[in-house]
Amino acid sequence: MARLIRRSQLRGQILKSLMEEEWLQGEECLTDIEYLECVHDILKNETVQSMNSFIQHGCTTTLTHCLHVSYFSYKVCRKCGLDYCSAARAGLLHDLYLYDWHTHARETGEHLHGFTHPSTALKNASRIFELNATERDIIIKHMWPLTIIPPKTWEGYVVMLADKHCGFMETVLRFRTRKVAATI
Repeated sequence: MARLIRRSQLRGQILKSLMEEEWLQGEECLTDIEYLECVHDILKNETVQSMNSFIQHGCTTTLTHCLHVSYFSYKVCRKCGLDYCSAARAGLLHDLYLYDWHTHARETGEHLHGFTHPSTALKNASRIFELNATERDIIIKHMWPLTIIPPKTWEGYVVMLADKHCGFMETVLRFRTRKVAATI
């Protein structure tokens, strides 16, 4: 019984602290306590939160994109009986490259962001968090087939597909929003 009370108190503390984060306001994941238990340490990390200052697709920040990929992957993996916690964690960290990819080539001369950012994200994530083998594999291979070797796990395929789906939807929504605004 004491364990249940402690777990309930921990859930309350996690939810309370995350609800204070302005960038999380209105996100569906805030109502999913089991998801938050998997990722709360990542969501509270300052380096991870700094991804909110970089645009990923349209007007979607890299942090919001990663949150969408993470939660989508979590839900699919959970439904399929896979390691949903590793998928959720790796989904949040898969684009932890910490620069604006729109100007990166011009500023550094590196023109292969699509090929190179998974290793940058893995290096950054490994410096901050202790990652398991599944999480490392998901992060380094999320851009397959650009990363020639495919993911080793089903969770890796889920995150890879979630990343592509979310990126597509964020891009489409950008154009839909622009079209609606132009007609007003």
